[in-house]
Amino acid sequence: MTDRDSSPTAASPGRPKDPAKREAILNAAKTLFLGNGYEASSMEAIAAEAGVSKLTLYSHFKDKEALFCAAVQATCENRLPRELFSPAPGMPIDQALRELGEAFWRLLSSPESVGLHRIMVATGATTPQLSRLFYEAGPQQVLDETRALLDRACAAGQLAIDDRTRAAEHFCSLIKGINHFHQLIGYAPPLDDAAMQAHVADVVALFVRAYAPG
Repeated sequence: MTDRDSSPTAASPGRPKDPAKREAILNAAKTLFLGNGYEASSMEAIAAEAGVSKLTLYSHFKDKEALFCAAVQATCENRLPRELFSPAPGMPIDQALRELGEAFWRLLSSPESVGLHRIMVATGATTPQLSRLFYEAGPQQVLDETRALLDRACAAGQLAIDDRTRAAEHFCSLIKGINHFHQLIGYAPPLDDAAMQAHVADVVALFVRAYAPG
């Protein structure tokens, strides 16, 4: 899947990139992707929304696919900081998983995430390449980081898990719960904070009990 806009000559490789312009481009991309869909959001429209030239846009992102991946990654990183996957030494594993689980749930329930999931459901059958990009830029990264956290917890003797990839999938799926599906179809709003914390606590208690050492 290639953006129909022709890419102008890239800016000099040695020219430093402006972080503020990159942030403006990412925000504009998220706004247009969520509002208009991927195919209807041209690089020209994104540049105009961000208030930058197409040359500046292409100096940051080589094409629309790269920009889409970066927008998905930025959404995850802003709401799910990497330090959550590397808890302080000595932190009880249930506390680490609760903090991660609550942040992950808030990411899933954010307007950006719900909107991106709806785009994927609506277009996935006809644009499998876009689905792959979305999955690898967002969900796959979260699963990989969660698996790495479980690796460290097992090495420290806090958990005993044979298949940590599968366990990471279980944990993330349990955190999503039924409410995420309710949100996607517009059946119910997100849980309030107290209900969310109770849900995450239940998931963590079940998970830790299932993979307790011995």
